[in-house]
Amino acid sequence: MSLSPPLIGITLDSEEPGGYSRMPWYALRRNYAETVARAGGLPVLLPHEPHLAAAFLDRIDGLVVTGGAFDIDPALFGAEARAGLVLKSGRTRFELAMVQGALERDMPILGICGGQQLLNVALGGTLIQHIPDEVAGALAHEQPNSRSEPGHWVEIAAGTRLAAIVGETRIPVNSAHHQAVRQVAPGCLINAIAPDGVVEGIEATDRTFCIGVQWHPEYDISPADSALLRAFVGACRT
Repeated sequence: MSLSPPLIGITLDSEEPGGYSRMPWYALRRNYAETVARAGGLPVLLPHEPHLAAAFLDRIDGLVVTGGAFDIDPALFGAEARAGLVLKSGRTRFELAMVQGALERDMPILGICGGQQLLNVALGGTLIQHIPDEVAGALAHEQPNSRSEPGHWVEIAAGTRLAAIVGETRIPVNSAHHQAVRQVAPGCLINAIAPDGVVEGIEATDRTFCIGVQWHPEYDISPADSALLRAFVGACRT
């Protein structure tokens, strides 16, 4: 086992001119990098350069695919787009290149919120495009309270890697999404589910570490969140 901290690549969000800068700019909440560092990793932020994906993957030890206020293009999973979707094609193109390359190398991957959705699509699954339209009696998955507080609970599936990591059958989570997994990708199983039946976590059973969660563990609102980050960074050390 290496004594040096593993290098953890974290994907960035991108914005058009306005607000922070009159030029296009990247963005990332500090808590993504802070929690990776606290878990023992050395965080590095990844700009959207698909042609450099292989070079990034040659250098990093693990990949975090972050969330954001945008949607995965339904064309990627063979569906027609509903009205009102927000697409960031450059970001998605880069993240797909990174995820596909990481999967080929069996590099540890942690997908967070939209990162879980992208992971499911990259592995061959599909998405619900708007939960309120498709899930009767759905919870407020765009929770009205602060993301630093729980929005609801999720049940952790027994026998899964996530269950072994968190050591709980039910954990509180924050919730900031309007899309979710519909059809789970081949080779993956559901490891967490909300009371309304929405899939909250998936994992690939044939990979060293390949987990997606729909909530935001970087806010560290429960012991389960920090346990997940530590387990991910630990897998990146081998």
